[in-house]
Amino acid sequence: WEGVELVSFDPNCILTFFFLQLCGIVILALAIWVRVSDDTQEILSSEDLDSSPYIAVNLLIAVGAVIMILGFLGCCGAIRESRCMLLLFFIGLLVILLLQVAAGILGAAFKPQSDRILNETLYENTKLLSTTGESGKEFQKVIIGFQEEFKCCGLVNGAEDWGNNFQQYPNLCECQDEQELCTTYNGKRVYKEPCISFIKNLLEKNVIIVIGIAFGLAVVEILGLVFSMVLYCQIGSK
Repeated sequence: WEGVELVSFDPNCILTFFFLQLCGIVILALAIWVRVSDDTQEILSSEDLDSSPYIAVNLLIAVGAVIMILGFLGCCGAIRESRCMLLLFFIGLLVILLLQVAAGILGAAFKPQSDRILNETLYENTKLLSTTGESGKEFQKVIIGFQEEFKCCGLVNGAEDWGNNFQQYPNLCECQDEQELCTTYNGKRVYKEPCISFIKNLLEKNVIIVIGIAFGLAVVEILGLVFSMVLYCQIGSK
């Protein structure tokens, strides 16, 4: 690199590119973890439904991988003073930002459909609680743990969802609360509230977190666009 005149630029440019790459790695890792998590697959998967609940997760995997690659491209472009790399970074990041905006608009427009898909998935998986085959055992274990944590019972209709399996699990939905959280079913005091409302509330809270992360990521992406274009112009004016 001897004899090459280096362009003077703010070190924050490199930090922005690196942080963008780091965001991509985090998004990719979290999305893959959600995709392969046994608990997620048991709650959101069903033999009678398509892969609709996983579309968002698969999209996050793709977005995380692309952002990670773009962040690496931006870092290399800034260090090597490559206008080609910086231009590719700018175009790719702009496309990602526009897709994020489009996804937000579509998410708001199709929220009723997503709620319907979630309801169908949960209602369909309710039958797994009363099945005696091996196919429902893992799902039943997940719901039992969820019931103990959130003090609920069943998915939709309370203890009735368990059918004949209600007698198979000791202390299933057992409620020791003296307040109005309990009801009586088959001679046992059980939690009155079904778990479907708790699952929906948990997902809604996570959606709010995702929206916040998306806004923060959008800010970093805009900074990346500005810095990359500034560097592109500086290198071109040498």
